[in-house]
Amino acid sequence: MSTDIAQSLAASWRDYCARLADAGAVILADDVPADPLIRTEGFRYLSRLSKLALEQYVEASDPDFPFFYQLSHETGKIGADNPDNEYWNASISGSSDYRITGKRGSMFYFSIVANAMRYHIDGSAHATGSLMADEIQWGPDGEVEIIASCNAPSGADAGKNWLRLEPDASVIIIRQSALDRAAERGGEFHIERIGGPAVPAPLSAERLAAGLAASAQFVGGVAQTFADWTRLFRQTPNQFPDIDQSMFQKGGGAKDIYYAHAYWRIAPDEAWLIEVTPPECYYWNFQLDNWWMESFDYRFRQITVNKHSARLEPDGSLRIVCAARDVGVGNWIDTCDHGEGTALLRWAGASEHPLPRARVVKLADLENGNA
Repeated sequence: MSTDIAQSLAASWRDYCARLADAGAVILADDVPADPLIRTEGFRYLSRLSKLALEQYVEASDPDFPFFYQLSHETGKIGADNPDNEYWNASISGSSDYRITGKRGSMFYFSIVANAMRYHIDGSAHATGSLMADEIQWGPDGEVEIIASCNAPSGADAGKNWLRLEPDASVIIIRQSALDRAAERGGEFHIERIGGPAVPAPLSAERLAAGLAASAQFVGGVAQTFADWTRLFRQTPNQFPDIDQSMFQKGGGAKDIYYAHAYWRIAPDEAWLIEVTPPECYYWNFQLDNWWMESFDYRFRQITVNKHSARLEPDGSLRIVCAARDVGVGNWIDTCDHGEGTALLRWAGASEHPLPRARVVKLADLENGNA
């Protein structure tokens, strides 16, 4: 390797590390709660975003040889990640054609979307094309082949399984949702470029430098975007304000989901009581998140409830009790040693979107039936 290339790579690495260091300003901002747990989770959040960014922009950066990877999972979370979802991403170039094959699992919901991802620039994700499960022609055992391209393929049935791309499309996302994660399983899928080269080109210094730069932008941009969302929600604490849904769709939210975000803050002897009657819809869920809009650790704590798992009141209404301990009333959600954070209620496929009545009550009053 020439001295010039080595020096260029060293400069790219130093710039990457410096930008990660600069992202720490998001965590240390004066209006972020000084709670040590929130700040500690914040720096872990940056480390998680770094891991996700490197996977997307360095490891999966070659659109000639895409593969499905997870940009959100149990230990890497972005923007109120859904505990009921399984997300798979593939980095692509909108000017190329791709074939996606696989077999659907048992999760009740499936969608595949092509996006122009701008998270690392302005926190947006513009959908260029999408297919829902009922728009796809599946084989008798759930097998499928989908063509992703700018121009529709020919053939009698080809349009049924065509995912439209636009030239600036940069990622394909498969979303699968479960009502019961313990019983349902996601499918397995493979993606390949049509008409691409036989083997990948050697890694170039330029491609690595570009990947590191995009990764650093991603970490700082995503952290700042969702910290700003938290600040917005904090303006109406312990309530569910009616927020313009275009804001969430810009961030990659589904158009058939109403997102009711909130900011909660309670004392150790208090509970956040949420009451609402769920509308007719194919899916809904509620989850409790930290200040950085990461879902709490649903592997080990009771932090979410959905249409399948919820216990409704005799009149069909829903009571959710967010508190440090279970007092045997309604559907308990564990605050996981936190006194404040964010939350999200989703109504999916509903024609109406009721906002819950939410209030702070004393745990003792709940236990005694006085709340």
